[in-house]
Amino acid sequence: MNKNSIKIFAPATISNIGPGYDIFGLALHGIGDTIELNWVENNRIEIAPIAGFPDIPLDPEKNIASIVAQKMLNQVNESRGLRITISKNVMPGSGLGSSGSSAAGVAFGLNQLLNNKFSQLELIDFAMQGEAALAGKAHADNVAPALMGGFTIVKGYQPLEVFKIPFPEEMHIAVVHPQVEVKTSEARKLLPDRVTLEDHTKQGGNIAGMIAGMTTKNYELIKASMQDLIAEPKRAQLIPAYEEAKATALKNNAIACSISGSGPSIFAFTKTESEANLICEVWEALYDKHQIPTKTYTSLINGEGCKVLKD
Repeated sequence: MNKNSIKIFAPATISNIGPGYDIFGLALHGIGDTIELNWVENNRIEIAPIAGFPDIPLDPEKNIASIVAQKMLNQVNESRGLRITISKNVMPGSGLGSSGSSAAGVAFGLNQLLNNKFSQLELIDFAMQGEAALAGKAHADNVAPALMGGFTIVKGYQPLEVFKIPFPEEMHIAVVHPQVEVKTSEARKLLPDRVTLEDHTKQGGNIAGMIAGMTTKNYELIKASMQDLIAEPKRAQLIPAYEEAKATALKNNAIACSISGSGPSIFAFTKTESEANLICEVWEALYDKHQIPTKTYTSLINGEGCKVLKD
């Protein structure tokens, strides 16, 4: 059936999970972008003004959503115009995949309008191209879970290989976003060009342990494996009170705690919703003490990813 418009939800994501730098990602519930796509008659892509985010460019050549849409339309030789209306619920620079949500959401929604001409892997590739156009690097650890849902693993890029693994459905996530901005480009500059063979071996073991822990729902193994020897030690300095926040989460029964994406958001895995809520409360108190505004969220892992919203 041909459609003239569609509204979808694209979830926020957590990437670089523990030792899985540029490899692991997961989707969140209820946090993300709502995107409406409408065919228009002027043969141009338009971005509607985005409420609350005046700094996000509306120029179709500079907005990640329109860049993705244009690449898809070019691929199928479609000349109709498109209007994109985005309602954002996660601040850019939060470490929660804000741009990835927009890229994935437009790829998913436009594919629906095009009667599903593209595969899921092709949609990930289009969304990655949007990320690359703005950030200079194509990566899938945010757009893949946003599109696919669940806990995803990026195995490689040439060819692109992404897959989902089972995860503990009852495991909850607490997230705190201190209201400061960490630019991904700046956070990447802090990472070492080389690691020792010893650290490489330990990191590889932790990646394997995380996969085994997730698939077997072994919380002790997840806890033991959520050790990052490469990115976290360097990026922690960019996040106010990070070590204190992490220690507080672990003291309050978090399974594990680490940086979401490149930060400044911090996340913790918990066994129950009440534990996730408690950790958010103590994080709010901690950052209030430091006079830093925050937003907190709790969520299960979203196994669905992008979805069509009913009018």
